[in-house]
Amino acid sequence: MDFDHTRYAKQFLAGWATMDLNGHMANTAYLNLAADVRVAFFAEHGFAPSEFRRLAIGPVVRKDEVEYLREIGLHETVTVTYAVLAMSDDGSRFTVENEIWTAAGERAAVVRSTGGWLDLRTRKLVPPPAELFAVFAKAPRSPDFKPLPPVRAAADSQKP
Repeated sequence: MDFDHTRYAKQFLAGWATMDLNGHMANTAYLNLAADVRVAFFAEHGFAPSEFRRLAIGPVVRKDEVEYLREIGLHETVTVTYAVLAMSDDGSRFTVENEIWTAAGERAAVVRSTGGWLDLRTRKLVPPPAELFAVFAKAPRSPDFKPLPPVRAAADSQKP
């Protein structure tokens, strides 16, 4: 098995700081690698971390799900992929997926993160500014991509 080459991907070395007491990659390391790949995607597509700070907006994850499939040991090379599983039309809400693959082509873990864009001044979920949305719209989509309702519609549907 091999990862889907239509997804955005980065390679990493499982270093000393990513290991746990059992001698394999720690659960928090999977989340950190997933976040690093998401930020790298935006940076490589013209939206550097400084732009997030300048616009006072950032991604906020409301839920992470991690499925562990294979161990990753010290000094193994891993490939981490990135694709969008679901997004609202205005880009305000999303679910993204990162897969972690071993050098041998085995899927070691899957990280699914659900979140939105947080206005760092008002501390509320908002649609991303046009320049951020333009980059986010370039992210590879999963074959099972699903549309989500925008922030306001989602909030209204949860009212009694």
